[in-house]
Amino acid sequence: MSTKVYEVINSKIMELLKQGTVPWRKSWHAASNYPKNLISKKEYRGINIFLLGCQQYSSSYWLTFKQATEKGGHVRKGEKSTPVIFWKWIDRKDADGADGEESIGNGKVPILRYYNVFNICQVEGIEAPPSPETTMNPFTPIERAEQIIAGMPMRPEIRHGGNACYSPMLDYIKLPEPSAFQSPEEYYSTAFHELAHSTGHASRVGRKGILEPSYFGSHEYSKEELVAEMGAAFLCGHAGIEQEVLENSAAYISGWLKALKNDKKLLVMAAAQAQHASDYILGRQEGEEGSTDDTAA
Repeated sequence: MSTKVYEVINSKIMELLKQGTVPWRKSWHAASNYPKNLISKKEYRGINIFLLGCQQYSSSYWLTFKQATEKGGHVRKGEKSTPVIFWKWIDRKDADGADGEESIGNGKVPILRYYNVFNICQVEGIEAPPSPETTMNPFTPIERAEQIIAGMPMRPEIRHGGNACYSPMLDYIKLPEPSAFQSPEEYYSTAFHELAHSTGHASRVGRKGILEPSYFGSHEYSKEELVAEMGAAFLCGHAGIEQEVLENSAAYISGWLKALKNDKKLLVMAAAQAQHASDYILGRQEGEEGSTDDTAA
């Protein structure tokens, strides 16, 4: 049933978003590493790019359980699959009882289906092809930004490789390699965004958007994303790189506000929490010069 397929895909996207991964917002190069099927070598398209590209695997190759078996390998016990979708076109006369979409001029009806795939890293007995070369950019550390990250109290572990996200459950941050970003400023802006998320952990400031599961589009999820992006903007200002990333941050914040019908109260409350988050990362205490006297909403 198409309805079931949409539910499966929406559930997976929400799961990624709850983990702090925004699949369609990337400031690092990924085009050369598009997910593709190991057997057909065809690149996945549409929503499948987001579903597969945001998984934390080093290889871009995927295959079904059956393909792995036929290739002489096997999926490791306990590994979880990832759903991908495809459209199957059938004649209208054969569509009786099928949950198809509206037909087009030639009488064909598109039927939405999904199946499960595994990354080659989840499979034993099959050698993974070398991954495509990733575009690498010269990376020059920005001293003030490095100092801010190093000086954060109770800073979570920062791991490099894969996509940017913060795991509230395991309390660690993952970032792409610095050289994968278009500029050092983009790297630090992304790092600050994830660090701002991490301040919501119970061991630090504590914030409902991190302490409780929130779904994409919900008030708490949108507020937490605003907190992280505003906190990153504050920290970029302290690092002296705000002009390089302000346009991106402003566009991102504007998008969330539009989705929330420009809730002005939400903006003020999120900004107050973002200030608390950035103050925490900077090691500032209440009452210190430059710290906020506002209370988090």
